[in-house]
Amino acid sequence: MTAKEFPLSTINSFGAESTIKAADTEYRVWRIDQVEGHETLPFSLKVLLENLLRTEDGKNVTKEQIAALGAWKPESDPDTEIQFTPGRVIMQDFTGVPCIVDLATMREAVGELGGDPTKINPLAPAELVIDHSVIADLFGQPDAFERNVELEYERNGERYQFLRWGQTAFDDFKVVPPGTGIVHQVNIEHLARVTMTREVDGVLSAYPDTCVGTDSHTTMVNGLGVLGWGVGGIEAEAAMLGQPVSMLIPRVVGFKLTGEIPTGVTATDVVLTITDMLRQHGVVGKFVEFYGEGVASVPLANRATIGNMSPEFGSTAAIFPIDDVTLDYMRLTGRSEEQIALVETYSKEQKLWHDSSVEPRFSEYLELDLSTVVPSIAGPKRPQDRIELTRAKEQFSSDIVNYASPSTSNEMADLASKHSFPASDPGAVPGDEDDDTREVHINSGVTAGLPDHLSKPVEVTSADGEKFVLDNGAVTIAAITSCTNTSNPSVMLAAGLIAKKAADLGLNSKPWVKTTMAPGSKVVTDYYEKAGLWGSLEALGFYLVGYGCTTCIGNSGPLTDEISAAINDNDLAVTAVLSGNRNFEGRINPDVKMNYLASPPLVIAYALAGTMDFDFETQPLGQGPDGADVFLKDIWPSAEEVQATIDSSIDSSMFDEQYASVFEGDDRWKNLETPTGAVFEWNDESTYVRKPPYFEGMGTEPEPVEDIHGARVLAALGDSVTTDHISPAGAIKADSPAGRYLNEHGVNRKDFNSYGSRRGNHEIMIRGTFANIRLKNQLLDGVEGGYTRDFTTAEGDQSFIFDAAENYREQGTPLVVFGGKEYGSGSSRDWAAKGTNLLGVRAVITESFERIHRSNLIGMGVVPLQFPEGQSWSSLGLDGTEAVTITGIEQLNEGVTPKTVKVTATPTEHSAAGREPIEFDAVVRIDTPGEADYYRNGGILQYVLRSLV
Repeated sequence: MTAKEFPLSTINSFGAESTIKAADTEYRVWRIDQVEGHETLPFSLKVLLENLLRTEDGKNVTKEQIAALGAWKPESDPDTEIQFTPGRVIMQDFTGVPCIVDLATMREAVGELGGDPTKINPLAPAELVIDHSVIADLFGQPDAFERNVELEYERNGERYQFLRWGQTAFDDFKVVPPGTGIVHQVNIEHLARVTMTREVDGVLSAYPDTCVGTDSHTTMVNGLGVLGWGVGGIEAEAAMLGQPVSMLIPRVVGFKLTGEIPTGVTATDVVLTITDMLRQHGVVGKFVEFYGEGVASVPLANRATIGNMSPEFGSTAAIFPIDDVTLDYMRLTGRSEEQIALVETYSKEQKLWHDSSVEPRFSEYLELDLSTVVPSIAGPKRPQDRIELTRAKEQFSSDIVNYASPSTSNEMADLASKHSFPASDPGAVPGDEDDDTREVHINSGVTAGLPDHLSKPVEVTSADGEKFVLDNGAVTIAAITSCTNTSNPSVMLAAGLIAKKAADLGLNSKPWVKTTMAPGSKVVTDYYEKAGLWGSLEALGFYLVGYGCTTCIGNSGPLTDEISAAINDNDLAVTAVLSGNRNFEGRINPDVKMNYLASPPLVIAYALAGTMDFDFETQPLGQGPDGADVFLKDIWPSAEEVQATIDSSIDSSMFDEQYASVFEGDDRWKNLETPTGAVFEWNDESTYVRKPPYFEGMGTEPEPVEDIHGARVLAALGDSVTTDHISPAGAIKADSPAGRYLNEHGVNRKDFNSYGSRRGNHEIMIRGTFANIRLKNQLLDGVEGGYTRDFTTAEGDQSFIFDAAENYREQGTPLVVFGGKEYGSGSSRDWAAKGTNLLGVRAVITESFERIHRSNLIGMGVVPLQFPEGQSWSSLGLDGTEAVTITGIEQLNEGVTPKTVKVTATPTEHSAAGREPIEFDAVVRIDTPGEADYYRNGGILQYVLRSLV
């Protein structure tokens, strides 16, 4: 390893280079105590300070930047740009496949420009965990896991062959095969170093573990004291190729934790409370750092749960400092004693060890007394919409109005009459003992008294002949899933203990609930087995369906045909309850309108209840063997019971065993035919992996930036449009542009797979951009889905967004998108920007952006603009029928990044008569000189490619 391949300081202005010894090994380090002001910097900024000291070169990283970081003024708005060089890159397969596709394409492009293709190679360790592709097709049966993995390989064989090629073609790139675990859980349990080492020119150096990841929940590793956050795939590729991340020194919010979590409250409840608090406070683009004496009492698993939800409250990172809790967790998870010794020695020497007696200076302050937290859920469509559990039924009754279509007044009475029970008090309907009809279960959404106009009871007969009644509010999915909670033994074992108590009392999940268990690592399986809880979970239908993200990422799999038909034929508003971190509209399942986040034990509880229209305090879950009512409080385990189970069922040998061969995979992985060679041989027939067009016609010098003239509005959108709305991950509809493409290429409907799994094919993803079934494009009235008005037609007819974009492309018409607040929130999904670019969108104008998506748009050559403060497209009098001209962008050609540009929206033949042009100054959200360089080059990949040739 040479210094050129791995950036090290060539100037050392502060004389920071030194040595330390840990476990009899000497390491070169860069001491932050050589910089004035380091003592009271927040932990996160100390990590950045070391990063700058280690990479100072006088050009990208200067003495002035380092001094400015030491003299950081917490109350000031960010104004100093720094270049952060992450120590490693972490990826998952949905976002990782496009990364490797791009790197493979760049290798070809370098060759075409006269360079050496092997220059395109990771300079920082890069690890990819295949965790987003397994779908919970099968559930509730012993062979569900095996069958789902088989289906996963059948669907994704091409992608997996491609990733295996990447593992052999690129240096310092490793792949964790399918069926192993969720990327963030694997990261904290095994991949994270906390303190990294690298040998450069024969000298061993030590430095803080830092990372960027192609998933917004990369922040889970913040719980381990590792500074990292989610970036788009294009930024991750640049980081792999040695490009620093350009950023402004952020504001840091100090969050003090005091008190202890009360009985009956879980880490999930804590994190939903923190999410609610921080969303209200406003932390977008900021670091959040937890501090104070209470930090020491927060278990590592809880720290990781909190860090994981950073994207949900909008911060860049949400970090805990390093302390004895960190070391204990490293020891539990099988890290070597030498590594643990290095972490302790290095952290203490560098003042990165938590010292509650020193209060860092923070930009803003918040505090939470953990003893005040109460059980909560969040929904029905955003993680920050927290609902106290005691108010869940009441809130549901209020929210259902927005989702349920009114029923006819006689529906409930008709059903009651048919089964001979009073409409005012329906209950279980016994079948005739003389025939083969089974007992009919009545959804408690009916019994609990939904208003008549919102109750739409529908009788369903399952494939095995069981009859039940489905109504609005029915819980049709109960999923224990997602790294947020499956990494946390306290909530996972609490769920197992509830299952055991429920099963022992003869309770069961309702027959209309799809019950799934998808742990984040195989260690969870081990401790469930040792605790003797698997049998009880399976008794309630929670069989293992896979080790992956499943429901949280939209891979919930289909509901049974009978239930799906009943929902769609009757327009029922049914619900999902999942132990995840995302519940955005259209994300979880196309049949389910309302989605709720809950702790794993509450997922079990809602599977038993069968409806969101349920009050756990006053309504029983069922009756025990003695006929007595059983309430949730009767089966909820005590904190002591949970801890005793943790102590008796988890040990470090489980982690040693499961991670000993983490990169090897099973026979299916080992037996995949793997292409060879430094340059990938593209298969023109592939519908999964295709060469993208980003570098076609690219020269060694960028073309001048141009203003935008006569653009039409492709979409006019409201607030909280997420990357799921822009670039869905879930099912591909047969009648959509992507479905048509697959059908034309000979792919059967059953083999469509998901948008997420096909991100290596730009043809699918262009057609999938803005194709979310819940997208509300306000160019159309009362229409949901990927539609727009096509102004290339005389009347501005309704059209698929992709089809309209193609018509605009043929006419040479540029496009813009209007948005509201928090545009691009959610996953760090590079395809939300790639698809926007490939549709022909040149600018996105919103009220505010989420950090990652704004950056991704620049990385794809799309300019992010904001309406004037306090204004929106509607308040300015725009309706999307205008032709839009944007002038002032060309200043970038002179090396000047304008603060604002002039936007002129001129009425067209599609606008109302008598309209006048509307002019306003839009704020340019190109925030750093580095971002300006990327935009001038047409994108970050083009910039990197030109710099390498």
